[in-house]
Amino acid sequence: MAIPAPRESGFTTTTEEPLYWAAYGPQGARRLLVLHGGPGAHHDYLLPQMLHLARRYDVLFYDQRGGGRSRAAAGADISAATHVADLAAIIAEFSIDPVSIVGYSWGGMLALLYLLETRRDASLRLPASLALIDPAPLARDYRRLFEKEFATRQDGPRIRAIRDELEASGIRETDPAAYRARTFELAVAPYFADPGNAVNLTPFRVTGRVMQSVWSSLGAEYNLISELQPAHCPTLFVHGRDDPIPLESSIEGAEAMSAELVLLDDCGHVPYVEQPGRLFAALDKFLAAQDPQ
Repeated sequence: MAIPAPRESGFTTTTEEPLYWAAYGPQGARRLLVLHGGPGAHHDYLLPQMLHLARRYDVLFYDQRGGGRSRAAAGADISAATHVADLAAIIAEFSIDPVSIVGYSWGGMLALLYLLETRRDASLRLPASLALIDPAPLARDYRRLFEKEFATRQDGPRIRAIRDELEASGIRETDPAAYRARTFELAVAPYFADPGNAVNLTPFRVTGRVMQSVWSSLGAEYNLISELQPAHCPTLFVHGRDDPIPLESSIEGAEAMSAELVLLDDCGHVPYVEQPGRLFAALDKFLAAQDPQ
């Protein structure tokens, strides 16, 4: 699937390291800030599907520090706090006041970390709204369960059969590019309710040291749920019932925040690929409710 060129793009000038950004949609419309997953990934694996939001809104994506086109100094220690500070700087640089955030996976957790930081830093303004799509595990116990489930699926009979078929096909030698594409699909297949849907996910790379550094910075027994409370801003959780990330993580997060919760059947961790119709119906309804009347 082709990814269209952004309306405009560039690099930030106020963050500690320049961060790549790209804007889509009608200029002058209400702006949405979309946070990709990872950490250590980049925004374009959300595309082209998430450009549905750009039909109505001015949508700003950026590559978080250490991923994609946003570099990090060699040996830099990138933490969750680093990403929160970068997010705050971007909100200020683009004058998004107040900010409406759509966060996917780790990006959903980053949005919540920013929300928690607004309680401690009076210079940060409460978001106008938060839409959290299959947020990363909000407590360490749920991350352990996710890691166990992901490994079980990776070694399950269906994915193992696809892997064996690939190795027997001989395309490693005859078509290396196709082999690399299929290897990527196998690597992400456990995220899907139907592993065959992995073919529709735009390939991406994760900078391993960034991922490890950020998760380590949260602490051995982190628990965001214990810190959450009603946010005083409209908040939506969307979670696929077949996500290897435990459904209970989002259920408890939504309950703690008195937030709206939408559960998607026949859907894993990537609803914009597996259930785009139902995902965008929920997002459109939620976002439209926040539009100026």
